Amino acid sequence: MAFGEQPAYLRVAGDLRKKIVDGSLPPHTRLPSQARIRQEYGVSDTVALEARKVLMAEGLVEGRSGSGTYVRARPVPRRIARSGYRPETGATPFRQEQADAEARGTWESHSRQAEASASIASRLAIAPGDRVMCTQYVFRDAGEPIMLSTSWEPLAVTGRTPVMLPEEGPLGGMGVAERMAAIDIVVDNVTEEVGARPGLAEELAALGGVPGHVVLIIQRTFFASGRPVETADLVVPADRYRVSYHLPVR
Repeated sequence: MAFGEQPAYLRVAGDLRKKIVDGSLPPHTRLPSQARIRQEYGVSDTVALEARKVLMAEGLVEGRSGSGTYVRARPVPRRIARSGYRPETGATPFRQEQADAEARGTWESHSRQAEASASIASRLAIAPGDRVMCTQYVFRDAGEPIMLSTSWEPLAVTGRTPVMLPEEGPLGGMGVAERMAAIDIVVDNVTEEVGARPGLAEELAALGGVPGHVVLIIQRTFFASGRPVETADLVVPADRYRVSYHLPVR
């Protein structure tokens, strides 16, 4: 194969992808059979199969048991806001969006005490095995799951305080900065790192995705005078949502 030349299966996948994107193969249309791909492109069965696998991994097609492979309907991406602004209520970005009269958002959460794993301990600047409050969220819009979140807070910071449980007590449901202020901790910085990876089986099951779908991972950490006081992983389906940032100008 000459330098820069694509493998045959990628060239076939690229041509089929182009037909899907330009509408030549519209949603719900059956993808050409393996025999048809082999004949049309002059490739082997192995190449035809690998090309179909590429399109499935990209989420462009889906297999239907006993029926074949079909072009998936592509959803119009919707927006999930991430904001550096906070209203006087101290609401989180999701709650800010849901303040709109047309919003139909709900969320559920569960908190439990746990031991910090090595990776979470590193993010919180604590020792592995230190106790943390772990809270898991499922955010929905009109009943559709749109985002998962898992947060960790060191119990050395919040333990035996009114804000130990993020969604309960007098400040339940408020933002991290507002909750920490109630125990005289001033949050002065927050970082968010955005990446992408294939979704885990349990994540895709909760979000209504299919194996192979990509998710966006937002790794967020709140700091008070350089000390991490909360860290979280937010998981968003990349094929259905875009993360929109609104940051204050200083």
